[in-house]
Amino acid sequence: MKLKTKIYLCIGLFSFFSAPLTASEYLFGGFLKANARIVDGNIAFQDSWTGGGSVAESAKRTQFSAAESRFNMGIKHGDVTGFVEIDFAGSSQGNGVFSNSYSPRLRHAYIEYQGITAGQTWSTMVNSSAFAETADLGGPLVGQAMVRQALVKLTQGNWQLALENPYTYGTQPETTTKDKQWIDTNNDYVPDAIIRYNQSGDWGNVSLSSLFRYLDPANTAQFGAGVSLAANLNTFGRDDIKLQLHYGNLGRYVGTDAARDIINGELETTTAAMFAYRHFWTERTRSSLFYGRTKTDVEATDRSHIGLNVFTNLTPALVLGFEVGRYQINDANSSYHQTFPAQGASNYAQLSMQFHL
Repeated sequence: MKLKTKIYLCIGLFSFFSAPLTASEYLFGGFLKANARIVDGNIAFQDSWTGGGSVAESAKRTQFSAAESRFNMGIKHGDVTGFVEIDFAGSSQGNGVFSNSYSPRLRHAYIEYQGITAGQTWSTMVNSSAFAETADLGGPLVGQAMVRQALVKLTQGNWQLALENPYTYGTQPETTTKDKQWIDTNNDYVPDAIIRYNQSGDWGNVSLSSLFRYLDPANTAQFGAGVSLAANLNTFGRDDIKLQLHYGNLGRYVGTDAARDIINGELETTTAAMFAYRHFWTERTRSSLFYGRTKTDVEATDRSHIGLNVFTNLTPALVLGFEVGRYQINDANSSYHQTFPAQGASNYAQLSMQFHL
């Protein structure tokens, strides 16, 4: 539920009797968000649970933050649409001693014209309608496709075809050195290609995507491919189901750091899933139960996230939410730990207040 302010600006040559030649429509939006988050366990504190993380002896922390606040602007000028959005998450300049400053972080900046999208936005692999409503930013990222990057995309009816920014995330074959050698991305010269088909109706929507990649680290050519299914399905009353299923050489596209593209020079295979059921108790109050998980073959990572929340609209623009959940790492052989598997879990509780602009 978003309230947006519209501003119309007339640009052009004027005469005594003529109207403006062109007009642009500006839409401003976003939200202010305040979080209170408590984490207790042996996985290091994160502002929101990604698919990464490290196991510690003890991780017990309370953190208040407003860094997830977000601002955006849309511009429409005839057949041309532009959109830009910033937030402040993950961009700390200060700390609790010095000012708690955060830098603006670019999320989206793209142009749309006659079915062509160019710029930075959600990867074509991402169906944002299949994100659960959560207090933890992004929800069960460990089981989702959650990538923003530069791309060029063509949309024709139900079909989308895209070339997206290539980037190989992983490690080189084992060497005599103790530390892992990260792959040099200087050979990322072939764009990733994605084909997506969308279908929607009164029942909701579903998307099926295929990813094709040519990875050439250290001049060792490898071809990767994967598939992704995402859906937002209406059930009883206003209730809905969010669903994502992913399989293949998806690497960085799925799990938000739960899987890499290549491990020790070997192409990684990822299996991931996310499920969320949202139930409306009243017109203003609803709850979501969600679960996400990613497993990989080569690195043998196993990451999961489960949570339950309740949200209520105090006003049409002001939402109060409370969430409890658990993030777990149960790796059999992680590159984060050379001598023993990484295994651990942390529980969390989060209170959020969000004011939509």
